[in-house]
Amino acid sequence: MSFKSGQFEAIRKKKQIPECGFKPTPKKTRLKIRSGAVASANGSALVKIGSTTMLSAIKMEVMTPSLESPDEGCLAIDFHMPPICSPIVRPGRPAEAAPVLSKQLSDTISSSGIIDLKELSLVTGKAAWMAYLDVYCLDADGALFDAALLSAVAALSHLQIPAVSMNDDGKIVLMSDDDGQKQAQEPVNKEKRNLTLRSIPFSLTCILHKNYILVDPTAEEESVMETVVTIALDTSGQLVSLYKPGGPVLAFTPSIQDCVALTRQRVKELKGILEEANSTMQVE
Repeated sequence: MSFKSGQFEAIRKKKQIPECGFKPTPKKTRLKIRSGAVASANGSALVKIGSTTMLSAIKMEVMTPSLESPDEGCLAIDFHMPPICSPIVRPGRPAEAAPVLSKQLSDTISSSGIIDLKELSLVTGKAAWMAYLDVYCLDADGALFDAALLSAVAALSHLQIPAVSMNDDGKIVLMSDDDGQKQAQEPVNKEKRNLTLRSIPFSLTCILHKNYILVDPTAEEESVMETVVTIALDTSGQLVSLYKPGGPVLAFTPSIQDCVALTRQRVKELKGILEEANSTMQVE
């Protein structure tokens, strides 16, 4: 990214950033999570960070587990950027950022250990759950990874694993409340259940220049800054990942330390918002 001093100065004045330091962009009231946004999905969530909007949906299918992991299920993550999300995404042409974000999401969720894939096992060596997690970008206005990760995590926390049983032919079938033969079938999951989430990852994107740090950058701000850093921490404060797509080499360790400190604050904030969203769903 090329640094344009005139554009940065305009952003600095707009954000009221003092020349002697940094001032994070306050967006506490602009962080929103709505669990259960897609009624037909097994788990879903709609998330907004500023104007950036993400919708995540999870569908569960029964599969045969691999020979290497006979007692584990699978989680497949895909990120989508339809033309509606940004004028730079054209119909018929896949967005360049989509596969990159898909890999970042998969790596971060896998590295965090948020879920135990053994929880997705049904019958060892015979049946397990395949969870398809699709994240759709509805509005791309900066900090895409932060919103995508939050949306994915919120959908996983809302996920209800369907109740299933084994029929007389040894096949796994869904159990419905009005299934007259339910009692004659061997239950595998007797009732719907939630996943046990362990260390939940959250992230924060910072844009840097000299002694300036801005968080929650918009797409315009990302385009004129020379360095973008995204840090992911789990709820225990452990570093999960650090992404720096291009830009100059960071020689100032204190800048990264400041970004980590800001991320710790954001993790506490997002954890509270996610818990509130989940408790609201339970009441409803």
